[in-house]
Amino acid sequence: METITCNGSGDSSAIFYLMGIPSLPKCLFLPIFFVFLLLYMLILMGNALILAAVVAKPSLHKPMYFFLINLSTLDILVTTTTVPKMLSLFLLGDRFLSFPACFLQMYLFHSFSCSEAFILVVMAYDCYVAICRPLHYPVLMTPQTNAVLATSAWLTALLLHIPAVVQTSQMAFDSIARIYHCFCDHLAVVQASCSDTTPQTLMGFCIAMVVSFLPLLLVLLSYAHILTSVLRINSQEGRSKTFSTCSSHLLVVGTYYSSIALAYVAYRADLNVVFAILTPVLNPVIYTLRNKDVKAAITKIAYVTI
Repeated sequence: METITCNGSGDSSAIFYLMGIPSLPKCLFLPIFFVFLLLYMLILMGNALILAAVVAKPSLHKPMYFFLINLSTLDILVTTTTVPKMLSLFLLGDRFLSFPACFLQMYLFHSFSCSEAFILVVMAYDCYVAICRPLHYPVLMTPQTNAVLATSAWLTALLLHIPAVVQTSQMAFDSIARIYHCFCDHLAVVQASCSDTTPQTLMGFCIAMVVSFLPLLLVLLSYAHILTSVLRINSQEGRSKTFSTCSSHLLVVGTYYSSIALAYVAYRADLNVVFAILTPVLNPVIYTLRNKDVKAAITKIAYVTI
């Protein structure tokens, strides 16, 4: 039986070896590389177009679109944190990550993902004010308020994960620690440790509950009020027109939490990769197809470019 000798706690000489998706045959690595590369390029181009459209068109300088460019920025950052390393793994077999690189990737991935959840809550609040309190909208959703809400979402997420990352970095690891994942996800890194994993697994679970279910609860609460207000409108056309203003956001929320359920309820590397890519690639599609203002702005940019 092989004996595993751990380094001391917090020994930064440990090297992490990404196992990738163990069930994936090696003959599929190259096709998967091209699929991921295509999706990554779509994410970059789609979200960059949304950023350009909102910044360039004055009619889109509204709270809803201000939060949308925050979401698009986060989509780019989340995927850029993980996908390039995955591409290198599938094309070149580059599986190694240094201790600092692994923990930096872990911190950034979870922080940016958490920021997305908080931005979705802020967008739900924006929809609530627009539909349920339309007369107060200009007073409640001022540029200063919008900046505070967005900054709070970013800062809270960036600070929230520091304790878990620091404490995980103090665990003992083998000189070459095997991570059964395509990137340094928190739970995968904890499971690679030689230390007792129970405290960190529990901490990770608690943080996941806070950053997943609490934002979801707030979003559902907002939409409960929105639905109540919409149902009070007498005409079917009026109800449809009012609710359509938030339909894109509702679809994005559904996609986001569906991918989380796939990734974490049945924790598997392949499903977790779906979470890392699915939402960022679908968000631009949803907002481009369902929002006529964004669609018109992007079409104009594409026409001018051509």
